[in-house]
Amino acid sequence: MATIKIKQIGSPIRRPESQRKILIGLGLNKMHKVVERQDTPEVRGAIAKIPHLVKVID
Repeated sequence: MATIKIKQIGSPIRRPESQRKILIGLGLNKMHKVVERQDTPEVRGAIAKIPHLVKVID
């Protein structure tokens, strides 16, 4: 299965609790941290909910 790299580009400070939980669910908690996840519809949906906080790296 393919993987994607996700980088956190925004801070969760002053964001709704639901957006903070999505970041934690993706394994992100610090600025500019990069994680590699399986490319599944669930992960893509989480990224789609917080496009202003994360960036997909090619």
